[in-house]
Amino acid sequence: MNKFSHIDLRVHNLEIALPFYEGLLPSLGFTRTFHSANWRVFAAEGELPSAPYFAIIEDTNHKPNGNLIGFWAENREEVDRIAELVKELGGKINSGPQLFPISPTYYAVYFEDPCGNAYEIVHRFN
Repeated sequence: MNKFSHIDLRVHNLEIALPFYEGLLPSLGFTRTFHSANWRVFAAEGELPSAPYFAIIEDTNHKPNGNLIGFWAENREEVDRIAELVKELGGKINSGPQLFPISPTYYAVYFEDPCGNAYEIVHRFN
C-alpha cells in the first residue's frame, strides 16, 4: 500500500505560483480541484480524504530550503515532456533531463517552481 497522503506546500506569492501549478499538477495526475479562500487543492482520482492531493497556500515569509519533492515518470519521454512543460510554465530547470550516476538507469530532471521550491521527476528503467 502506498502510504502517501498529501503535500501542503507554501509559496511566497500565490499569484506567481498558481499558473505554474495549474499547468503542472494535472500532467502529474492531480486533475481535480478543491479550492478554498486560502488553499488551492489539486487531487488525484479517488475518494477524499484518501485520494492523494497537493495543497498550496501563500505564506509571504516562506523561503525555499533544501527540501525536494520527487515524482515518478512512466518513461524517459514523460521526464522530457515534463521538463519542457516546466520551462513553458516559468519554472527553472536545475539539471537534466539526463541519466544521473545515482544508478545506471536513473533518468531525471531537477527543477524549481517560480517561488524556488525544488522538484524532481524520475524514471528508472530495466
